[in-house]
Amino acid sequence: MSIASDLIRGHTETIILARLMSEDNYGYEINKAILKITNSKYELKEATLYSAFRRLEEAGCITSYWGDEQTGARRRYYTITDLGRETYRSLITEWETAKELIDKLIETGEI
Repeated sequence: MSIASDLIRGHTETIILARLMSEDNYGYEINKAILKITNSKYELKEATLYSAFRRLEEAGCITSYWGDEQTGARRRYYTITDLGRETYRSLITEWETAKELIDKLIETGEI
């Protein structure tokens, strides 16, 4: 069963920041990790991914640089900033609060 994109779409930046918390990375590799983690149930569209990178960079949450690959195409790597780490923690707190509320709102039984 595929996860509805609408459910996840509002959390694209959080997902990207999470992938950058441990190491710098580039778009294709981040998307590959998302596919692996979700057992191929969710994939960011390329346009969505790069639009999110642009928004995060403009907000000061990430920076980018060109890799120095000796073979193959040059890759643009992204790294999380201190502001990005702070933003990530804030977004996670918001997610946990929203998840708790939604769980309460959709559970069955008497109120």
